[in-house]
Amino acid sequence: MAMAIALLLLTSAAAAAAAAAAPPIPSSSTTTPATRCPFDLSYVRTIPWDTSLCQRPAAAPHCCQTLTSLFGIGMSQHLRQTSVFELPNANVSAACLADLRTNLAAISIDPSFVPLCFNDSNQFVSSPSSCVGIITAADWISRVGPITPLDANCRGDLSSGLTRCSACFNAGLQVNSQLSSLMPNSTSKCFHFTCMYAVAMVNERGPLDAKTSGCILALPLKSSVGENPNQGKHGKRSELGLVLGVIGGVVGVVIAAVLIGVLWRKRRKRKHDEASHEQFVSSFKSAVLPNSGAKWFQASELEKATDGFSQRNFLGKGAFGIVYKGVLADGRLIAVKEMHDPDSLRDEEFSNEVEIISKIRHRNLLALRGCCVASDAVRGRRRFLVYDYMSNGSLGDHLANDRSRNQLSWPHRKRILLDVAKGLAYLHHGIKPAIYHRDIKANNILLDNEMKAKVADFGLAKQSLEGQSHVTTRVAGTHGYLAPEYALYGQLTEKSDVYSFGVVILEVISGRKVIDSSSSSFLLITDWAWMLLKSGKVEEIYDEAIREEGAKDVMERFVLVGMLCAHVMVGFRPTIADALKMLEGDIDVPKLPDRPSPLSHESFRHSAKSSLYGSSVGSERSKASNTSISSSSTAS
Repeated sequence: MAMAIALLLLTSAAAAAAAAAAPPIPSSSTTTPATRCPFDLSYVRTIPWDTSLCQRPAAAPHCCQTLTSLFGIGMSQHLRQTSVFELPNANVSAACLADLRTNLAAISIDPSFVPLCFNDSNQFVSSPSSCVGIITAADWISRVGPITPLDANCRGDLSSGLTRCSACFNAGLQVNSQLSSLMPNSTSKCFHFTCMYAVAMVNERGPLDAKTSGCILALPLKSSVGENPNQGKHGKRSELGLVLGVIGGVVGVVIAAVLIGVLWRKRRKRKHDEASHEQFVSSFKSAVLPNSGAKWFQASELEKATDGFSQRNFLGKGAFGIVYKGVLADGRLIAVKEMHDPDSLRDEEFSNEVEIISKIRHRNLLALRGCCVASDAVRGRRRFLVYDYMSNGSLGDHLANDRSRNQLSWPHRKRILLDVAKGLAYLHHGIKPAIYHRDIKANNILLDNEMKAKVADFGLAKQSLEGQSHVTTRVAGTHGYLAPEYALYGQLTEKSDVYSFGVVILEVISGRKVIDSSSSSFLLITDWAWMLLKSGKVEEIYDEAIREEGAKDVMERFVLVGMLCAHVMVGFRPTIADALKMLEGDIDVPKLPDRPSPLSHESFRHSAKSSLYGSSVGSERSKASNTSISSSSTAS
């Protein structure tokens, strides 16, 4: 069983063994005096691991596997003490590997195995690309949740037969599979992280317990730990017993002293963490809440509402957030979005959304019920947004699924588009200063139990400045929905949202993706619809599921309004208020002005190639999709 685990845990060992000619890891004498390993590797000399695996001829493959597990003990202990999975830089990593060589030499193990097995000291250095962006234990919790199969299967004594160890191993595979679903091309480090978290944070015995590491880290142990070679010699056995008794007494006193010191330090650290927590919470309340009037939730209240953020209440995930369904004490259904990225930009977006959406109330805008911030030593800073729960998911959910799209009738589609227009008209003309959403797309249009639409996700929204027709800002939004002048030059006006709304109209009526990447041309939906209109084939634009449902003149009017809103030239686009009147038939749709040839600017081709349908511009964020605030959700 241990070998089976080792083969999975140590996928890089074979490659390392083949690198015999690799440059050596610096010895402790070559590292700078200021560079020290953050954990003590003296356990190499005391833990009862099977040293024979590194002493036999041609032992390199087996020894590399063993040394990787052995070094993993120190890395896991480092995680247990600091809540950080890996080391800060290559110099620190090299210092730790140099310490490993020193301790191996002390027990007559050839230290040259270290550069043979670990030919790249960067392999232990923290990197966002290691495993779905996990750096700390707080990141781990935000990706897989506070409770995983590891908690049920990897606690306590794992040495009582293979059954318990096997159960822990299977739990590790489940969690690794969950992490792999977040990043399909992730490296084997996700499984390494799973093992480290299990032995360091889940199992109370910790990585320095030989039997625990023997199971979880696949460390080969001596076949007869504690065997006495002088068992038949009573005198020596008595002497050994006396010596062990004295040593045990001394060790007991030392352990007691250490425990007292640890408890004192923990108490001091807890007080410091509580002070930091209060400072973070108070700072947020004083800066945001007085200006927004948002309801303040306690973290414990949200944990209770979501049953401890359990996996069965999981709704959706994105690069920077996870959403859970919850039930408040009064029975109201809510969606709780936790923004888990520690980047300061997320603080800006979080505060921005709280300030903006909590001030506005409209039946076609998703209401923010409240927010919460929390901070502790294990999970770090946590930010939550609380919304109404939307039972029918997002418009993007329905359009992306052939079965759901076919069930989306023309009356439903018509009402959804009118609802979105009304919500945008309120943002642009119903309040002052006006608000530009900047990320209008199908995934940010949510549907309640009556299929009424609400515009959601105001993390990128901007308030207009009085007396200015546009502002220049960082480009943010979603490829395919971005207005050309905004995508290319950063010119943001209310017409930028109008362009995105025009794309949504065409997307809803046709059922097509906004970017057709089936060929090398990367055809935009606006260019596709224009070519059909120009050739008199407007009915081919309609989704086959609705071609026979609606009045042809009404459906054509919606297509024309969509084309007008999504015109390349800003001056030809109507305001959202006029677009709404056109859709409702209150005013006529003007003759469509000519459009240039299909967009072929290099930036558009590059953007299309580097993004999937509906993916957000990476320069600003790729945040958790608001489709998650529903029962059927996908990442943004």
